[in-house]
Amino acid sequence: MSDAPAAGNDPDAELKRLRDGIDAIDLQVLQLMSQRANLAHRIGEVKSGRLYRPEREAQVLRRLSAANPGPLPDIAVQHVFREIMSACMALEQPLRVAYLGPAGTFSQIAARRHFGSAPELVPVATIDDCFREVEAGHCHYCVVPVENSTEGAVGRSLDLLLRTPLAACGEVLLRVHQNLMSAESGEGALARITRVYSHAQSLAQCHEWLNRNLPGVARLPVVSNAEAARRAAAEEGTAAIAGEVAAELYGLSIHARNIEDDPSNTTRFLVLGDHRTGPSGADKTSLVCSAHNRPGAVHDLLEPFARYGVSMTRLESRPAESGLWEYVFYIDVEGHAADKSLAEALNSLSERAGFLKLLGSYPRAVTE
Repeated sequence: MSDAPAAGNDPDAELKRLRDGIDAIDLQVLQLMSQRANLAHRIGEVKSGRLYRPEREAQVLRRLSAANPGPLPDIAVQHVFREIMSACMALEQPLRVAYLGPAGTFSQIAARRHFGSAPELVPVATIDDCFREVEAGHCHYCVVPVENSTEGAVGRSLDLLLRTPLAACGEVLLRVHQNLMSAESGEGALARITRVYSHAQSLAQCHEWLNRNLPGVARLPVVSNAEAARRAAAEEGTAAIAGEVAAELYGLSIHARNIEDDPSNTTRFLVLGDHRTGPSGADKTSLVCSAHNRPGAVHDLLEPFARYGVSMTRLESRPAESGLWEYVFYIDVEGHAADKSLAEALNSLSERAGFLKLLGSYPRAVTE
């Protein structure tokens, strides 16, 4: 009896057939992508002005997720189509997006996740500079951190939101994994660390891990995690707490991964631009207001949301710049300001608040 494979069971022939099938589908995908790009180009010719529409992108991604037959997970489908939309838009309107730099920060990762790979990402030195770049017209958008699930609000961002003419037109929820890294490698590297650099919030997020593993080692806050990685690359006996991207950029060895005390550690970012965003069907609205100095004033601020069935997802108080013991309240609610129930609640709130500013309505993000 022959040991040769039976006809039709030749593994090499089967592999060739499958690969030929993939090659044929790749050409179909390429042709369809080109057709999509041509349609996007026609849209740019038909309408004038701003081409980037966050609400439209959110609707497309939700629709594709709902229609996804698998086996690719929804997140993978969304990543692929965000890149396609990003590249198509860049044909008509190349975007510049400011973020808290230098390269390798979580802000850069958040910006790339929201806008895809096509826009030019512009690193700036401070959160103030992020706002300034867009307000001055040097960039179309900026991405700024506003709160962390472990450490709470980013105060500087909230203070600037109170004064800026920019509007919130998107949000990003980024799961943050912190890593300890240095220029040294091999056994004993941890024992040679005399100081750790990182952003103040990142140091706080890893407080217990540092207590257990590097007790007595100096913890030095810097303006960003990427700056911490840059210093760790240049200074002997120094480590940084940052993301994997920073380790790759600065040639550092990672000695411990995911050292954040809370494994669900997430940072929320807002995308800011010079325009308002239309309803997408699953939105969030941010606002800031103040209460009159009288008993029950804060209750009066919140009552309209309950009366009109609006769900409040966040309430944060900050000292006002107007005087001692005066506060403003940052509020996030579900829905778009154009929705009937929320519009009625905001109208009622405007009659009760000492001050009210709508920061923006935007598509609600999900954690990846």
